[in-house]
Amino acid sequence: MNRSGQIQAGCTIYLLRHGDSRPDAVRRFIGRSDGPLNEAGRSQAERWRRELSRIPFSRICCSDLQRSVETARIIGRRIKAPLTVLPGLAEIDLGRWDGLPFSEVRRLFPREYEQRGADLAGYRPPGGENFADLSDRVLPVFEGLLKPSAENILIVGHAGVNRVILCHLLGLPLANLFRLEQGYGCLNVLEYAHEAWLVRSVNIPAGNDNKFQLARR
Repeated sequence: MNRSGQIQAGCTIYLLRHGDSRPDAVRRFIGRSDGPLNEAGRSQAERWRRELSRIPFSRICCSDLQRSVETARIIGRRIKAPLTVLPGLAEIDLGRWDGLPFSEVRRLFPREYEQRGADLAGYRPPGGENFADLSDRVLPVFEGLLKPSAENILIVGHAGVNRVILCHLLGLPLANLFRLEQGYGCLNVLEYAHEAWLVRSVNIPAGNDNKFQLARR
């Protein structure tokens, strides 16, 4: 933001989802369950390290979950920018469902499972958060990162975290957040221009063909 409290044109956020951290092929509810990147996730982070090293970042931010910190540290090896760990960017808390396979949640909590599907923004799993809670937690942290200068910031977030930020910037209701795909190791590019946020790219996979999509205008 500038002295009048407005974000300056040229502020660009590179919003990345951490690399793949799945321990197996079982589809699970993963929120605060913490674990390291797997081999594929480390490879994704290494590819982004090479591709993002040419961008002059003022800082790198990540959540305090291991998969986010590890991704940020791998990328940061070739970027001369400070790393800030922000617990407020942690993934949604799924309470008693966290880490359980989808099939087991459907078996143990059949009514609750259906209720969540019918009300993604409002339903809280037992002992956990809903996406409205996540949005209320994440957005103040995100907005607090926007300094009174034009700069590039890398944020290593999570699928749910990134989706609530994108919904906010695009003016989408949280009920539609799963319409925004966020693959492991994907990148979103957000630029402030003409007094509004422009979502330039969404869900870019790690690879060697992203130079055009990442090029600054």
